[in-house]
Amino acid sequence: MADKPRIKLPKEAAKGEVIQIKTLVSHLMESGQRKDAQGKPIPRKIINKFACEFNGKPVFSCALEPAISANPYIQFDARIDEAGTFKFAWTDDDGSVITAEEKIALKA
Repeated sequence: MADKPRIKLPKEAAKGEVIQIKTLVSHLMESGQRKDAQGKPIPRKIINKFACEFNGKPVFSCALEPAISANPYIQFDARIDEAGTFKFAWTDDDGSVITAEEKIALKA
């Protein structure tokens, strides 16, 4: 399906700081609108949903449509009030899910 997602966020942040989170996942994102060499439609296979949570609470989510490019890049901000773990999930049309986790600590 895809390689390990790439995630970029600080290793630590001050309490109340707003951080930027960048994610990139390798995926062909076949829209279902192209045809193969025999003229048959290539089935749609895209990542249709992305979600991020921090310490079990939702932070950001979005629905992705066929017009999204291959290897979708998603960037968003989050406010850090405590140390914890971000959990990321990309859901494919076939129901498979790519997951990743990143920890962040509070600055002393």
